Amino acid sequence: MKVGLFINTQYPEGYDVPALLPDIIDQVRTARDVGFASLWFPHHWLTHPLQMLQITPLMGYVAAHAQGMTIGPNILILPPLNPMHVAEEAATLDVLTGGNYILGIGLGYRQPEFDAFNMPLSERAPRFNESIGLMRRLWTEDRVTHKGRFYTVNDAGIGVKPVRTGGPPIYIAGQADVSVKRAARTGDAWLIVNTGGLAAITPLMQTYRAALKEYSRTPIDFPITVECYVGDRHATAHDECRGPLEYKYNAYAAWGLQGRRTETTFEDFARDRFIIGDKASVKEEIARYRDILGVDHFIMRCQWPGLPQERALASIRRLGEIFT
Repeated sequence: MKVGLFINTQYPEGYDVPALLPDIIDQVRTARDVGFASLWFPHHWLTHPLQMLQITPLMGYVAAHAQGMTIGPNILILPPLNPMHVAEEAATLDVLTGGNYILGIGLGYRQPEFDAFNMPLSERAPRFNESIGLMRRLWTEDRVTHKGRFYTVNDAGIGVKPVRTGGPPIYIAGQADVSVKRAARTGDAWLIVNTGGLAAITPLMQTYRAALKEYSRTPIDFPITVECYVGDRHATAHDECRGPLEYKYNAYAAWGLQGRRTETTFEDFARDRFIIGDKASVKEEIARYRDILGVDHFIMRCQWPGLPQERALASIRRLGEIFT
């Protein structure tokens, strides 16, 4: 099994974001030194009053400190973007990381983002599908001619090809049957985001495996993104991360995604959705997820808006001890 770190790039209103950039680098170096295999970065636009760093420049900034680690978006919201632009930036990031870049992509869901790009939500899926095929051609062919429903390239090629043969692997996120089948058909892996909990993910994994068999495809790995906090003591772990996680999931709810349900306790909401505890209990939960889902790449978010840096670093170190 592999472990990856999902980097927190979101900060409450009033935080001095430039002053916190060294904290990101400290987390990256700590994760690298204790054996983490990958780094992942979230993506959104128009998040005010929540402050959020943009993904591509941050990945380039961090790459120099992530020697040997795979990096990638989790997830880049692809439909509003021109695939030529995404293919060029992905190729550059692949070069900067020595071929250790993965392009994690998804449809997106926030209406304000699509309104700002003057794009109807109904166009998400067809734009997404056309973009994937075009990007792969741009990575592998010297010159491309493409005349699609949304995008056109006339006998042209991108400026630099990726180091990795065939271009960066494409991991596709999705939380519905149609998205999971798309990941099996056209992606190199299904990037699971466990916001709905095991009860929602388990049948989707069955759908995914059936689709892999139908399309005769084998994914690179089976990654899952999980909120994870490893405290020194199991009895206090939930209390130590409760406030920051509730802040985060209340923001999700305000954005229209499934968020914190006030009629349940935090512990009930966290069950089968987050992995929280001491090293022993977290190790048991990781094994349970592996046994239920067959996942083998745990992408752990260890910090949320408001969680002190020292707690995040301690959690990262304890995770490294679990996976080594």
